[in-house]
Amino acid sequence: MSQTHQLAACPGCEEPLETGDLFCGACGYDLSAVPEPPLDHPTIGMASPLAGPGEPQLPSPVRTDEPRAAVARGAEEYPLPAPDPRAAEPDPDTHVARPPAPGAKVCVACRAGRVDDDGYCENCGHAQPRERDHMEQELGSVCAVSDRGLRHHRNEDSFALSSTALPDGSPAVVAIVCDGVSSATRPDEASAAAATAANESLLAALPQGTHPQQAMHDAILAAAGAVNSLAEEPGQALGHDAHRHQNAPACTLVGAVSASGLLVVGWVGDSRAYWVPDDRTAAPARLTEDDSWAAQMVAARLMSEADAYADERAHAITGWLGADAYELDPHTASFKPDRPGVVVVCTDGLWNYAEAAEEMARVLPPDAAGRPLHSAQVLVGHALDGGGHDNVTVAVLPFAVEQQGAGSAYN
Repeated sequence: MSQTHQLAACPGCEEPLETGDLFCGACGYDLSAVPEPPLDHPTIGMASPLAGPGEPQLPSPVRTDEPRAAVARGAEEYPLPAPDPRAAEPDPDTHVARPPAPGAKVCVACRAGRVDDDGYCENCGHAQPRERDHMEQELGSVCAVSDRGLRHHRNEDSFALSSTALPDGSPAVVAIVCDGVSSATRPDEASAAAATAANESLLAALPQGTHPQQAMHDAILAAAGAVNSLAEEPGQALGHDAHRHQNAPACTLVGAVSASGLLVVGWVGDSRAYWVPDDRTAAPARLTEDDSWAAQMVAARLMSEADAYADERAHAITGWLGADAYELDPHTASFKPDRPGVVVVCTDGLWNYAEAAEEMARVLPPDAAGRPLHSAQVLVGHALDGGGHDNVTVAVLPFAVEQQGAGSAYN
């Protein structure tokens, strides 16, 4: 049978062959005697310990730390080249991402790269969302949710939740919400500083027996001091300019304290607190009055509430925390609810979409007292569904009425 396959070199002398050669032109090797190569390469399954007799067995693999020195080819041996030590070194032109260490922040996009200190993934370069873009906290029964919204490039709101014990051992629960003034410098820092300072002041005063309303007043003053100090940091003042504080860091504040059957709220600016009874047949109420142009127009009876809040100047605030505030006038109020309910403490990013107390009550889930975190999430979602034009922050604080005969530490 004639040769049906072609060799590139003579098996006898390895001289190159030409197409159609039947004998080697150099040594006369009979090329027709070379066996035809198989048409395929059958797959051989790996033998298992239970392989039966006659089934193919693979040799056991042998691991050695010594490199093979040579490989046999015919009757001669050719030494293998020594390994190039540079082969183990990474190519300087090739970026190799470091795997994230245990507990390190992982990229939200590729889920593989480590996030550097500037907030970018070392693997894919994706910018990571800021930590404050969306925040949630659950502390016992009081919960809060804060979101950047759909229009702002950062979240300038902040909040603080805490609980402590009064001198008689009964619990006191605190919720503070702050809204940074966007037209001021560093509003996000202002809101964070105010929330932290007010919360710390309340935690120090309430266990000492200070009346909650007085403690709230002092907490607002502490928050104002913390925000004022931001304008005094090096590099923030504008030399000897008499108006160096005209764009100082600023924010609003609203807070609520539930303690021994008493509900205390305090505020400066246009962030609000609402009361919503568990029994929705009872009337809800707004517990705060805005420091705003619209509120002043209504209080002076110069405009109706509808007309005032429809005006483009409605949300111009007349009170805030900051070094350039005209006059700091902390507002506080105390209530003794006769039925259980929840307090909704929020920025205007929420109440812009549920301004009246009745509207807020309709949006708040009926089981808010039992599921405060879910309720806060629903309220934030309502604002986002409405357009999310501003940062949105809301705290939900359930209030339980004291049992008959338990009394209250505060009259």
